[in-house]
Amino acid sequence: MGRDRAPHKLAMSSGPDLTRRNLLQRAGWIAGAAIIPGMAGRSLALAAETVGPVMARLSAYMSEARNRALPDDVVELAKQHILDTFAAMVSGSELPPGLAALKFARSYGGEKIATVVCSNQLCGPIEAALANGVLSHSDETDDAHAASLSHPGSAVVPATLAAGEKFGIDGVRFLRSVVLGYDIGPRVVAALGGSALQSEGHRSTHSISGIFGAAAAAGCTADLDAQQMRWLLDYTAQQCSGVASWQRDTQHIEKGFVYAGMTARSGVTSALLVQSGWTGVDDVFSGADNFLQAYALQAHLENLADKLGERYEVAQTDIKKWTVGAPIQAPLDALEALRKRHPFEADQVQQVIVRIAASASKVVNNREMPDVNLQHMIAVMLVDRTATFRAAHDEARMKDPEILKQRAKVQLIADAELEKVMPRREAIVEVTLADGAKFTEHITAVRGTPANPMTRGEVAEKARDLIAPVLGAANAAALIGKIFDLENVKNILELRPLLQRA
Repeated sequence: MGRDRAPHKLAMSSGPDLTRRNLLQRAGWIAGAAIIPGMAGRSLALAAETVGPVMARLSAYMSEARNRALPDDVVELAKQHILDTFAAMVSGSELPPGLAALKFARSYGGEKIATVVCSNQLCGPIEAALANGVLSHSDETDDAHAASLSHPGSAVVPATLAAGEKFGIDGVRFLRSVVLGYDIGPRVVAALGGSALQSEGHRSTHSISGIFGAAAAAGCTADLDAQQMRWLLDYTAQQCSGVASWQRDTQHIEKGFVYAGMTARSGVTSALLVQSGWTGVDDVFSGADNFLQAYALQAHLENLADKLGERYEVAQTDIKKWTVGAPIQAPLDALEALRKRHPFEADQVQQVIVRIAASASKVVNNREMPDVNLQHMIAVMLVDRTATFRAAHDEARMKDPEILKQRAKVQLIADAELEKVMPRREAIVEVTLADGAKFTEHITAVRGTPANPMTRGEVAEKARDLIAPVLGAANAAALIGKIFDLENVKNILELRPLLQRA
């Protein structure tokens, strides 16, 4: 399905596509540069720009993704992550970031092309991607990729839906586009040095992974060829932004924008610009003033194409069993496991000691929001014997005397040894009862991670619990069925009535 892009070739491109006009343009640039001190050599280098082998492999892989059959297990995982992300959008529609996103969509308006989830609103694909992205990361419900310190689904799925509706793709293309997005975003973070980019460089790994993943997915829906994919990556690099200051956001609104709304919007923008005929730089990852030079603490160019087609990043991405911050997942797993083996009531507990990695403890230590407050969620788990979405978002319970009583028993310890196994989020929980009995649980593989995956049934049940209270049980069942049968969806527009309010 590739199309001839020769008329749009960059004047700086190399190879047999040179025309007499190209050569005259180059001569003019070089001659002009000669009168500017120090610029002649630089212009010669620019005029001789070539596509490096990593970019050549990466862009070819991206352009071929639309026709590439996926392994059955990858297809199954992609369906689960798509469903999980839609569930996050729906449940997020009733939280402050989601309400802000829906308000934006209503006030902005725009061309009536793309679905805004949990509304009766249609927008242009760029605005819809932004709104649905914020919906999908209105809280801590969406998936997470530990190695890249990012949340791929919250950017990739909204971008694929918005661009996919514009281009009328089918369910198979939707699946392949999403998988490509997961493959590209985390690899860009790996090329930039991994999680150190955020911890040491103060840049947001979440936004960097998100924007490149969203752009790749949107480009796949738009049938971009290899040359166009290179330009898409160029425009995505120019739009790449986000600093780790989002960690100071106590309302989650800026966080939802940085992780997902901004990235989905910008990724779709890159795809639409190039699809409409815009050209750009052939290889933004190498050559003069390239992206890695600008961003990387320690660049690893080869990671951009590492094991493409062998290691699918959707299979390396967690689905959260509990709708809380990632560092709280293992402690809740541990408390649940302890109670199954040693049944006890909350009032029998004298103390709960929770050990997690030092870096993770900073994220969840007595935070203002219930779903990212470890002490609060352990107290909720003690009282309720579970941790539901509703309980994790009930701010009033943070002042409930019974919860405060149990919360006072919880001690969080930043463990240096557990820091050494990051990004694996392990936890050790020790419960001491009033009679002196002590029970300890060490969680090495959180439920929902690749090492301890949830079943299709568990993912569907989580989605049902999140979707049904908002859109109704019938819609929830129909949407779950449609996602698990995406191969037979002829046009992705078939999802619209299941995602919107009447």
